[in-house]
Amino acid sequence: MDIGDKYIGIAVSDPLGMFAQPLKVITRAGDEAVMEELKEIAADSGVLRIVFGLPKNMNGSIGQQAEKVLDFIDRLKQAVVSSHEKNAVEFVSWDERLSSRAAENAMLEAGLSRNKRKQMVDKVAASIILQGYLNSL
Repeated sequence: MDIGDKYIGIAVSDPLGMFAQPLKVITRAGDEAVMEELKEIAADSGVLRIVFGLPKNMNGSIGQQAEKVLDFIDRLKQAVVSSHEKNAVEFVSWDERLSSRAAENAMLEAGLSRNKRKQMVDKVAASIILQGYLNSL
């Protein structure tokens, strides 16, 4: 997941855990609705692990935006655990520095219009975050 103030980009891996694929972008119009949608995605996809981008500062420290993400993840953990077996879903943070820039560059290279890039940047960034995690395994 690429968690922003307005949007959350979602990506999923293939069953073998080798390739990340962009799935969708969720508009944050109230966190209760977002939590329900994320729980539904997790249940439908059989998610065992949620990898979320942690937007660290360039020096590696945790800033205000990272604190917002960690707060959101704490609330999501409570929502997911209440609807699944305890400890059934693992949460993993992944350094997401420059993932949105990498997504934007990849879409520019693919020749996508500005409007298409704007619609897709969050889910492409989520797939870059997830692919980085998968590659580390």
